[in-house]
Amino acid sequence: MATDTQLDLRTVLPEALDEQDACVRTLTSGLQAREGVINAHVKRPDGTETAQLCVHFEPGLISLGRIRELALSLGARVDSDFGHLSLEVAGISRPARAQLLEQRLRGLDGVAEAHVSATGSVTVEYFTERTSEETVKDLLTRFGTPPRTSPAGPHAPGASPDEAAAPEAAAPEAEAHDHKREEHDHKHGGIFGERSELIFAILCALTLATGFLLGLSPAVPDAVSTALYIAAYFFGGYYTLKEAIQTVMAKRFEIDFLMLVAAAGAAVLGDLAEGALLLALFSIGHALESYAMGRARRAIQALAELAPDTAIVRRDGTEQEIPVGELQIGDTVIIKPNTRIPSDGYVTIGQSSVDQSAVTGESIPVDKTPIGPQTSRKEADIPAESRIYAGTVNGPGVLEIEVTRLSKDSTLARVVRMVSEAQAQISPTQRFTDRFQRVFVPAVLILVVVLLFAGLVIDEPFSATLYRALAVLVAASPCALAISTPSAVLSGLARAARGGLLIKGGGPLENLGTLRAIAFDKTGTLTEGKPEMTDVEPAAGVKESELLSVALAVESQSDHPLASAIVTAARARLDGTAPLTASAVTSITGRGVSALIEGERIHIGKQQLFTEIDGTALTKDITDSTARLEAAGRTTMVVRSGSRYLGVLGLMDTPRDTAAPVIARLRQAGIRHMIMLSGDNQTVADAVAGKLGLDEARGDLLPEDKVKAVIDLRGREEKVAMVGDGVNDAPAMANATVGIAMGAAGSDVAMETADVALMGDDLERLPFAVNLSRQSSRIIRQNLWASLGVVAILIPATITGTIGIGLAVLIHEGSTLLVVANALRLLAYREPKTK
Repeated sequence: MATDTQLDLRTVLPEALDEQDACVRTLTSGLQAREGVINAHVKRPDGTETAQLCVHFEPGLISLGRIRELALSLGARVDSDFGHLSLEVAGISRPARAQLLEQRLRGLDGVAEAHVSATGSVTVEYFTERTSEETVKDLLTRFGTPPRTSPAGPHAPGASPDEAAAPEAAAPEAEAHDHKREEHDHKHGGIFGERSELIFAILCALTLATGFLLGLSPAVPDAVSTALYIAAYFFGGYYTLKEAIQTVMAKRFEIDFLMLVAAAGAAVLGDLAEGALLLALFSIGHALESYAMGRARRAIQALAELAPDTAIVRRDGTEQEIPVGELQIGDTVIIKPNTRIPSDGYVTIGQSSVDQSAVTGESIPVDKTPIGPQTSRKEADIPAESRIYAGTVNGPGVLEIEVTRLSKDSTLARVVRMVSEAQAQISPTQRFTDRFQRVFVPAVLILVVVLLFAGLVIDEPFSATLYRALAVLVAASPCALAISTPSAVLSGLARAARGGLLIKGGGPLENLGTLRAIAFDKTGTLTEGKPEMTDVEPAAGVKESELLSVALAVESQSDHPLASAIVTAARARLDGTAPLTASAVTSITGRGVSALIEGERIHIGKQQLFTEIDGTALTKDITDSTARLEAAGRTTMVVRSGSRYLGVLGLMDTPRDTAAPVIARLRQAGIRHMIMLSGDNQTVADAVAGKLGLDEARGDLLPEDKVKAVIDLRGREEKVAMVGDGVNDAPAMANATVGIAMGAAGSDVAMETADVALMGDDLERLPFAVNLSRQSSRIIRQNLWASLGVVAILIPATITGTIGIGLAVLIHEGSTLLVVANALRLLAYREPKTK
């Protein structure tokens, strides 16, 4: 019979960046090729900080010890074959440049995978026998995007185990080199550092204006104005030419190339002033675009700066202030009043209120109390009232917390990292504009070539024909189209992150803004997720104590929320009664549980369970009790010992106070169909749905039934979101257009698997997410039509000669700045007030 074992992925592959790496795929493929190994994959169980390598095997063919030996030896060999690089680079000012760099990195011999985000985060995985870290860095430098810092910790090849465990330990030494790094960035950014592009654009405009004004005076030789125009060409064309060379080398024709051709053509015609004006406006537009995109990025990066640089830690009985990077799991940190919290952890001593808005989006400070002495210290089990997040602000009380995560793995750090990765994802509209540009730019070049032969049809000098062709070239350059979607997506993601939402890229952002249906899980989403046992109805001739004793013995070995409610209430009612002992406890998925007590087979579960298993049929008093309790909105559990029914237990999970108002706000936002999916019986599901104002409820659903329900809803509504906890509802969420997880700040799985994560356990953030996405979609559409509309007007206007190069450039660049400014409005977005 097949079995499985799990190993910490970090132990097997210490340098793997994440479970999606090529080295991980190589490891799992190598294991699966061994005789006796059925399957090998990576998973991240809820509450586990690191991913686990799970190997399924036949014990008769290969032993557990051999599996571990193979995993470690194969892991060591794979680890030596692959190198990993993770760093920040300068010089990424636009999404198009990030895409071009990613293309260049993936084209480098020996690179297995590469990702570049619009914020300048670069991750590269490569074969060490075919290339090296130095080769990759050399390409980055030659491309004009030099590394800002050296790679950290385990991501750098050759990192020691100590560095892997505490990559920030070298922070003090790193600070000593900050000045040198600034000089390095300054050198590669240009003569004026990272602002060189903007300064060159300003110098281009100044030399152009000076040359034009001096040219008006008859006392100034024409050579002076010409020299100033040539200087304007240099300043305006320097960075444009660099980018054009890179795009042409990558076999791509983009806007920079078109502008340079137009400027060169103007110079050939002797219209240096118009060519210089073209480059001045284009370079200023580029520089301002970079500033605008940088502003959106900085809104996200500001989150990373919320955590303090130092922490007061108690070690060996003494208090000392140390860099946050030196904190270790298990350290005791002292949090003074009105200070920022340096790490994730839980409260051990003290009471206070904590402002968690930076992480969860909650507007009201949350009261924090020490964790109970009997409460599990496993991260998944830490109650919300004791859980603490890095970057949040302590209130009036002094707290002592125990650290549960290194600073690089804190919830805040992971949010910043994931949002940065999300920026690199391309939205549906952006994919359309990219495809459009790949066809449109060559078409424009063909049109310009055709226009050069206009003299064969109409009687005009070639200079006029060339001027018209160049004007069309300028008018048709889709600058505004290229920046319209990325600027809006980046601004939307930044605003969402500030509001306690993690949206995984432009795709989910746009889809959430256009969907019309939402499916909700019931337990823990629409309800509190904390059921209480409210009713105990023994069968005829059965004592309440017998019913509760049997239920307590079986359910105390289950981790289901309903089991916890039964155990808590039963212990309180059976105070002093000697407990029974259950064995062979087995879960019956979606139905209940079975066990043995003193040799007697026990079944506890839904009424449907007893119609599906062998044994005595349900009695009338049991079915009557069940029907009465379910009509009152209770979840029922029937208990049978052997052939004798002991009775029925009634449990109730109360709806959240905010659920009904949230449903109303979603309906106001344009969601026309809302459905609840539940494993509870249909009667209970209908009662809860009716109270909350939902359109439909489906009960008695197993996990696979929820998937079918979501697929069915997608067939009717085209797009549907599934809201759940990110773990139990993962299959249904994966089949929805957008999967939304609640309470993701406390769950690695929810944060990793969902398309949209509500960081706080607060349903009220859902209407904000929908309204923000709708506003983002509106702005994307506005920008798209505005940019295409300007091109559609300018092309015929320049062909007919109504507009010249100068005015075409002015309108062209004005439209570019207009769409960027429109997109930046999202950074200040506020949800509309409910009526």
